[in-house]
Amino acid sequence: MLGKMNDEFTISEELARSLNDSALRAEYAAPFDHYRPLLISRLLGSLLVHSGTFIYGRTPSYAKFKAIEVIARIPYQSWEIAAYTILTALYSNEHRAIELTKLNAFSRMAQDNETMHVVVLSQIVQRLRCQSFIRHTFIPFLFSFFYFWTVYILFLVSRRAALDLNYLFESHAYEQYSQFLENEGEHLKQTPVTSDFLAFYGRNVRNEYELFELIRNDELIHRNHSAHASQLGYGLHSH
Repeated sequence: MLGKMNDEFTISEELARSLNDSALRAEYAAPFDHYRPLLISRLLGSLLVHSGTFIYGRTPSYAKFKAIEVIARIPYQSWEIAAYTILTALYSNEHRAIELTKLNAFSRMAQDNETMHVVVLSQIVQRLRCQSFIRHTFIPFLFSFFYFWTVYILFLVSRRAALDLNYLFESHAYEQYSQFLENEGEHLKQTPVTSDFLAFYGRNVRNEYELFELIRNDELIHRNHSAHASQLGYGLHSH
C-alpha cells in the first residue's frame, strides 16, 4: 500500500545507485536545477547556509558532514508532526489529507535515510577523532531544536515555504558532497568502510568513495522530491 501511495516520492537503493552515472545524474537533476523557491525560504536558506559556513568553514570535511547530517533529519521530523497537527485539528478535506499522507510517507523514508547518514558518519568521525564536542555535537543539537520549531511553524503557515527551504538545504548538501568527492576522491577510494548500521540499512559499499557517492545521490533525491512536492501543490493551503 505504501508503495502504491508514494510511487512519486520513492527513495530506493536502485535509484541512488543509478545516479552514480554522471549523465543520468545530470538528467535527473535538470528539471529542478533552476527551481526558484519563495522569498522567505531564500532568506531563511541563506541564513542557514551562511551560519554553517561561519561555524564550519567553506571546505567540506568529515566533521562538517556529521554536523550537517544531525540537522538534515530535522525538517522531515518537523513536517510529520506538523502534518498530523493539521490532519487532526484543522482539516476535513480528504484530498488534502491524501496529499499530506503522501508527503508524510516521503518524510519517514527521508528520516530513515538521513539517520543512516548521521550514524555512519558519526562512526567515521569518532574513529578519526576529528571533531570538537562544542562545534560538531552541541551546536548542531542546539540548532536542531530551534530549526525544528521554525520549520514546524513555517509548515503550518505555508507548506510550500517549508518544502522550498528544504530544497535549498539539500541543494547545499548535494554541492558539498560533490565537492568532497572531487577533492578527496583518491583518498576515499583507498579507505574501506565497516558499518553494522550500513549493512542493517541494506547498503553495501566497498570504500568511502562509494559511500559518499550514494550519500550525495540521496541528497539530490531529497532536493528533487522537495521541489516536486511543492510544484504538485502540496505546499499550498486549501480553504
